[in-house]
Amino acid sequence: MALTGRKRSEKAGLPPGSLVYVGDTGQEATGIDIIDYTWDEIREETGVDAGDLPPYLEKESITWIDVTGLGDIAAIETIGEIFGLHPLVLEDVLNTEQRPKMEDYGETIAIILKWIGYQAGDTLVDEQISLVLGKNYVISFQERPLNVFEPVRTRIRGGAWRARRLGADYLAYALVDAVVDSYFAAMETFGEKIEAVDNALIEDPDADAIRAIQKVRRELLYLRRQIWPLREVVSSMERTESPLFADQTGVYLRDVYDHIVQVIEALETYRDMSAGMLDIYLSSTSNRMNEVMKVLTIIATIFIPLSFITGIFGMNFRFMPELAWEFGYYACLGLMAAVAIGMLAYFRKKKWI
Repeated sequence: MALTGRKRSEKAGLPPGSLVYVGDTGQEATGIDIIDYTWDEIREETGVDAGDLPPYLEKESITWIDVTGLGDIAAIETIGEIFGLHPLVLEDVLNTEQRPKMEDYGETIAIILKWIGYQAGDTLVDEQISLVLGKNYVISFQERPLNVFEPVRTRIRGGAWRARRLGADYLAYALVDAVVDSYFAAMETFGEKIEAVDNALIEDPDADAIRAIQKVRRELLYLRRQIWPLREVVSSMERTESPLFADQTGVYLRDVYDHIVQVIEALETYRDMSAGMLDIYLSSTSNRMNEVMKVLTIIATIFIPLSFITGIFGMNFRFMPELAWEFGYYACLGLMAAVAIGMLAYFRKKKWI
C-alpha cells in the first residue's frame, strides 16, 4: 500500500478544517501545471506559482489546474483562498486516507478518488486523487505525478476532442473516467496473480501457498474497500441537481458507472475464487496425505504375511518340518516373494494401486 509518513492519529483533537498533511513525507514539493483551452485555442503553463492563479477565475475558457505534491500546505491554502474552497475540502485533499466520496458545496463540487495499480508487477500501491469542479475550472490534486491523466492531456492537445467544446463538467468526467479505466489494468494483474496461486495450490500446496492465499485475500479486501464506494460517487454525480453538471454529461457518467460495475463484478468473481482457495489447499493437502498413507499401508500389508512366515521359521523347535532340507531357505524366500507378488496383483485388480 502507499507509504504514509504521517498518521491520521496526529489530527486527533484538532478542529474540523485543520490542514494537516497525512501522506508520504517524501513528497514535499508542490508543483502546479495549467491547461487553459477553448474550442479553438489551448495554452499550457508549468511551474505556476499559487499566487498567480486569480486571473483564471475571470476567464470564460476552461481551465485545468493540476496540483502535484501536497507537502506545501501554504500553497494548498492559497489555492483554497483564491477559489473560495471550503476548509473541509482542503482538509480532505490533504488527508490521503480519505474514503472515495463526492461533496456538493454549492459553487464547487469536491470528488475524492483512489488510483490503484501495481509496481514491479507485484506490489499493490494506491494514490489519492482529489478533484474540485467549479464553473469553468477543474482543480486536480495528486500526491505525486501519475500517468493516469496523460491520455486526457493528449486528447485536449489534439483539438478534435469534444471537451474543447463542452464545459468543465465534461473535463471532470474525463478525469474520473481515466482513473476508472486504470482499474481494469489492476484487475488484470490481480487476476493473473490469483490464477497463479490457484494453479500452485493444485500442483504443489506447501507453506508458501498459505502465505500467497493470505496476501491475495488482503489485497482483495483492500481493492473492494477502495473501489466499492466509487460506485456511489459516480451515481451521486449523475443524480446531482447542481448546475455545474450539464444534462448531456449524465450520459457519459452512466458509462463510467457501467465500467465501475464491471470492475466490481470482477472483484466479486475473485472473491469467490479466493474463498475456495483455502478449501482447495486443504483438499490438496489431504489428497497428498492419502497418497502417502496408501503407499505406507500397501507396504505394511505386504510385509505383514512375510513377517508371519519368518516368525514361524524363527521358532526354536527341534522337530520342525523342512529345517534340515537343503533348499528350505530358498523355498521360504520363494514363498514370501510369491505372497508379495500375489498381493500386489490383487491390489491392482481391485484398483487400489
